[in-house]
Amino acid sequence: MPTPDRTSLADIVEAARDILESDGLPRLTMQAVAERVGVRAPSLYKRVRNRDALIRLVAETTVQDLGEQLSAVASSGDPGRDLGELARAFRAFAHAHPAGYQLIFADGREETRPSLDALTKASAPALRVAADLAGPEHALEAARMFTAWANGFVSMELAGAFNLGGDLDEAFEFGIIRLTAAFTAPEPPRAD
Repeated sequence: MPTPDRTSLADIVEAARDILESDGLPRLTMQAVAERVGVRAPSLYKRVRNRDALIRLVAETTVQDLGEQLSAVASSGDPGRDLGELARAFRAFAHAHPAGYQLIFADGREETRPSLDALTKASAPALRVAADLAGPEHALEAARMFTAWANGFVSMELAGAFNLGGDLDEAFEFGIIRLTAAFTAPEPPRAD
């Protein structure tokens, strides 16, 4: 068995992510990770404080990976096209890592949530596209609307909750078109 010094934190987090995806959050235990990386469970505590800290590391790494995937969407000069590419990248990530995706959007305890810094970095591509579409003064609101729509759609899709038939790919594209139109429409007058 490898000694704890030969088991890196990156290996521990990767093993935990694999267990999360294959077996679910309830089976993501220090013992299961230790077995996966080839050490005894007490040895993990030299690298990770406890299970909550392990879950937080998994959530942070997942958020970072999502942010990298979203950042890979290059600016085309057409904000509507960029929003569509961003939405498709978001959806593809969720399908490739469904348990990790659900973890980062779950209402977990503070100890298991990703840091604000990680979330801020991952949000940068959505904020950029939102600012391009809706204007800098509405970037945060537009990015939140985009994220809420995309997360709602993808969460329902992963849960098998679309039961009325129809083509989900077409529905997703319809949503992109409608969001783009909403973000670029003139601002309606406010009711005072």
